[in-house]
Amino acid sequence: MTVTSPVLPAAAGTATTHRHTLLRTLLRNRLAVVALAVLAVLVLAAVLAPLIVPYDPNAQNLLQRLQPPAWLAGGHRAHLLGTDELGRDMLSRVIYGTRVSLLVGAGAALLAGTVGTAVGLVAGYFGGWPDRLLMRLADVQLAFPAILLALAVIGFLGSGLGFVILVLGFTGWVSYARVVRSEVLSLRTRDFVTEARAIGVTDTAIIRRHLLPNVTAPLATIATLHVAAAIVAEASLSYLGLGVPKETVTWGGMLADGQLYLGTAWWVAVFPGLALMITSLAVNLTGDALRDVADPKAYRR
Repeated sequence: MTVTSPVLPAAAGTATTHRHTLLRTLLRNRLAVVALAVLAVLVLAAVLAPLIVPYDPNAQNLLQRLQPPAWLAGGHRAHLLGTDELGRDMLSRVIYGTRVSLLVGAGAALLAGTVGTAVGLVAGYFGGWPDRLLMRLADVQLAFPAILLALAVIGFLGSGLGFVILVLGFTGWVSYARVVRSEVLSLRTRDFVTEARAIGVTDTAIIRRHLLPNVTAPLATIATLHVAAAIVAEASLSYLGLGVPKETVTWGGMLADGQLYLGTAWWVAVFPGLALMITSLAVNLTGDALRDVADPKAYRR
């Protein structure tokens, strides 16, 4: 007797048809297609940054400081987006800032998703005192604003890219845990789980083979939204001087440097701000589209 999860297809053809249906549904959402295209460009820019940037992002030239963008009076095509207060090329710095933002967003989402999924699976499947203990820990963390908790931890441990990813990851696991727990609570009483127990399948195997595949859809949606939140949080920390080291180019650090020149050299702050806004918007639109594809009935009422 073979026990399978209802989410697992009975045949390869069924799985292929299901994937094609999901893909067609996603492609019908024009905003999602545009958002995915923007994300693809951002990822390529981040990966190929050393090859495509015209200048070293930290190279200073005080003789060309605060040079306007190329299309404005006084601008030069050698610096398409102008230069900052130290004569550094804005285009190069914005492209390099993409690397840090995407790395922090993806890293924090991966860490939070791993921790939160494990907590949710254990709490939802076993129930009892593990469920009560883990959910009370989640309640305690929710009582503290995430950004304040991140500020406190980074202020105590010190700044650095690794610390930022760890802090944003461990402050974001609660959302994953709660969603996974609620899904598992409804799945653990289903027939396929009961039958698996009856034939002697271990709890670990049930969780890995039957429960985990059934919670991947909501996890993908939460992960995309968490990426956007982590990107904004990293920019906020860098703006306050508590993110990655100052010599590392970040959009938040560029915003902090450019705030004093908004009246005279607006491009120093506007371009990194636009990059941050566009990236966050693209990630959020992608998350919304994935949510609709995963469960259209629940979100199109």
